[in-house]
Amino acid sequence: MIAAVGFKDKTIAVMGLGRTGLSAAKALLAGGAKVIVWDDNDKNREAAIKTGLTCQDLSKRDWSDIAALVLSPGIPHTHPKPHHVAKLAKAVGVPILGDTELFAMAINAIAPKDRPVIYGITGTNGKSTTTVLLTHILREGGHDAHAGGNIGTACLDLPEPHPGMIYVLELSSYQLELTQSLHCNGAILLNLSPDHLDRHGGFAGYEAAKRKIFAHQEIGDIAIISMDDTHSQSLCMNAMVQGKANVVPISAQGMLSHGISSVAGKLYESSATETKMRVDLVNAPALKGQHNGQNAAAAFAAARHAGLSVDAIATAMITFPGLAHRMETIGSFQGVRFINDSKATNADAVRQALGTFVNIFWIVGGQAKSGGLDGLQDQFGAVEKAFLIGEAQDAFARQLKGKVKAKKCGTLDNAVSQAFEAARGSGLPDPVILLSPACASFDQFADFKARGEGFRALVGGLEDSQKQKRPA
Repeated sequence: MIAAVGFKDKTIAVMGLGRTGLSAAKALLAGGAKVIVWDDNDKNREAAIKTGLTCQDLSKRDWSDIAALVLSPGIPHTHPKPHHVAKLAKAVGVPILGDTELFAMAINAIAPKDRPVIYGITGTNGKSTTTVLLTHILREGGHDAHAGGNIGTACLDLPEPHPGMIYVLELSSYQLELTQSLHCNGAILLNLSPDHLDRHGGFAGYEAAKRKIFAHQEIGDIAIISMDDTHSQSLCMNAMVQGKANVVPISAQGMLSHGISSVAGKLYESSATETKMRVDLVNAPALKGQHNGQNAAAAFAAARHAGLSVDAIATAMITFPGLAHRMETIGSFQGVRFINDSKATNADAVRQALGTFVNIFWIVGGQAKSGGLDGLQDQFGAVEKAFLIGEAQDAFARQLKGKVKAKKCGTLDNAVSQAFEAARGSGLPDPVILLSPACASFDQFADFKARGEGFRALVGGLEDSQKQKRPA
């Protein structure tokens, strides 16, 4: 754990008792703060009390002694409508922080020569894969690297810092918007497309949150920025003009004259004088597809900044096992392959999966986001049939009408069984059942991980049932 600093003997309120909220409360206590916590969910409050935390209803309490409010990233404080506790904090002039800002304050309190290195990774899609990939490369190269933030371990639950340590942080727009002082030695922006627009009051607010990852970079730092969408291109050009960090452009859509490019499954490193092929991703089974070319390019640039050799990076990429719930092959039987892409919660992420496979029996739906399946029509040729689930099934049926054969299944278990029967009887070579929902999971599952694990269990159940039907 990393103790939160700067709040000794001060009363700090924590609103939201999920993974990051509980982590922040414990870190504040470790730093000597007086901590009061609250959550609108009864079960979350009960669980917090059992750990020894003090629960007080923040909407009914006197705020005169509260020095700061630590807000969990999932709780809105501006758009679409601020939570009532956030409104109360603003009304009485109490600053609102996130757990990532507590992490930043703790690191900034260390003497510069003893601080760990921080690589921050953001973007609409690809953050988790790049975070895990970069951490894997750094560890294989002999570094003491630890991943956390929006993935896996909350940043304050990471091991205590020491000289030579490297933190690799996945950073969401929700986390970045509540961060004021985070200094990333390496800042990566993978891509930028409309997402979470209701939460940020439109695209400008979403982009402003993402841009904060570069805010405190200095000479000697690296800014790794995609050139594959117009919004990222603009940010890359602005970063070059500002002239602070060393800007390294990346692309998975063409060869760059300067930067790291992924072209036809190979990574190229280009400078003003030469271009060299560095890594053949054909030998990296977990890094297939154009989107993974972008992830690999970003990780390569960061690992080079960390001092790793080309050979060390290439070897580590080949052994990278991949990320659970992101185009993860979880089984293949009776000629049907099953792909768990539960992490694909928006259309841009789904585009990557539809562009990677053919003969697809597509399980799609859940709690829809703005735009639904907009922009995917050019990928529908790879889809044999769609099996629709969740709250979005009626809307998606309308969007797909006349474009893709679709059936409303309601639940994931119905979709899996019906997709399997259709794929098995299709006569197509290597049919793929692809769970790539283009939706949040909260209508039927706690999160995308629970949805992915549910899919894994259903596929396992299919295998078991087929075995039982075989004659002894």
